[in-house]
Amino acid sequence: MTGAGGRGAGMTLALDKLGALYDERVAAIDPDRARAYAAATNDDLAAYRAGEYAPPVFGVVPVWDGMLAVVADVVPPQALVMAVHGEQDMHFHRPLVPGRSLATRAEPFSVRVGPSGTRFTVRLTSNDAEDGGAVLEQYVTMFIRGLSEGESAGPDRPDHTFPEEARGRKVGDYSVHVDDDQTFRYRDASGDQMPIHVDEQFAKSVGLPGIIAHGLCTMAMTSQAVLRLVADGDPARLRRLAVRFSKNVFPGSDVVTSVYDAGKAGDRHVYAYEAHSRADLVIANGRAEIGPVGA
Repeated sequence: MTGAGGRGAGMTLALDKLGALYDERVAAIDPDRARAYAAATNDDLAAYRAGEYAPPVFGVVPVWDGMLAVVADVVPPQALVMAVHGEQDMHFHRPLVPGRSLATRAEPFSVRVGPSGTRFTVRLTSNDAEDGGAVLEQYVTMFIRGLSEGESAGPDRPDHTFPEEARGRKVGDYSVHVDDDQTFRYRDASGDQMPIHVDEQFAKSVGLPGIIAHGLCTMAMTSQAVLRLVADGDPARLRRLAVRFSKNVFPGSDVVTSVYDAGKAGDRHVYAYEAHSRADLVIANGRAEIGPVGA
């Protein structure tokens, strides 16, 4: 175990648990909930309405309880109040199909200590519960503010830093409006009950100007830009979607995603992207990888 100083003095992360595989959890990709998730993120893509596919970011919903169990096991309770969702990186081996079930194992993956806090990454590997085929691999990074001393451990998580040379190859912009009731609809569809998203008084009590949108709701909105601008609206072509959550998004605003051509990686086309809302950079280091049609 490792000590931590600053505001986190005396707290420890259970580094001895890195690399351990937790018990498998099986959860369905519920068709009704997948449709509700698309509606809750203002995504009217025909493939979602028809129940052919679930939205890509919906992949967090069946596995979230398992991820939280790992976080609670590794991060001490007094540090959890300082933890925020920092990054989400999703690798798709096949699209999410409503009616199928995911068998998921979670693993405490890595810890990286920096001057302003610690990044703790959980890896989740999901296979189809029936045929055993790989479906989705996710890296969820929590940032623990103030936990700034101690040792880093574990492997490097996959990189998705924005390649600055891609800025000269802009593909386009795509805007999604955040409705006044967006956070309530997203809460119901996703199961994320954090009060900062639905309770104005509570949000202000923790220093926010008001209710803020869920980060994963914002990520789902940026996925619309990717699929519509560079994948012909086909979720089955998406191979990777990764972001860093940079600043808060507020109801009544627009999320404008800018997509840039970052070249090829094997048979995949790579795109860098970022999103702004009310002039703030709210999604940074976005990366999307798109496979060929029918592959």
